[in-house]
Amino acid sequence: MYIQKDDWKKEKHMPVIEAPAQVTAGEPFQVKVSIGKEIPHPNTTEHHIAWIDLYFHPEGGKFPHQVGHFAFTAHGEAVAGPNTGPAYTEPALTLTVKVNKAGVFHALAMCNIHGLWESEQAVAVA
Repeated sequence: MYIQKDDWKKEKHMPVIEAPAQVTAGEPFQVKVSIGKEIPHPNTTEHHIAWIDLYFHPEGGKFPHQVGHFAFTAHGEAVAGPNTGPAYTEPALTLTVKVNKAGVFHALAMCNIHGLWESEQAVAVA
């Protein structure tokens, strides 16, 4: 499998993770993940982000842990044809997380045309 990476400021497919650089062990905090923060990604029937997965890989741990899977299932599809539907989901989410040790968040995003994209952000624990 080929996972693509780039600078989110110039690539519209890159997931952008927004989380504090340091958190307190066991205390909840918010993590935001979005696609197209700097350059908007199309959200059409023909070209869209299908899902985002968020993982947390604890420092010194062998495996990452899936924090969530978020499917975006409305892209303007309708009986009348593409892009005529009443609903569109935007590829952005906010969730509350608690961690007990430092590690790295990994966000994977699937574009129905351009494949799988990944970004990461470290978080320290006080």
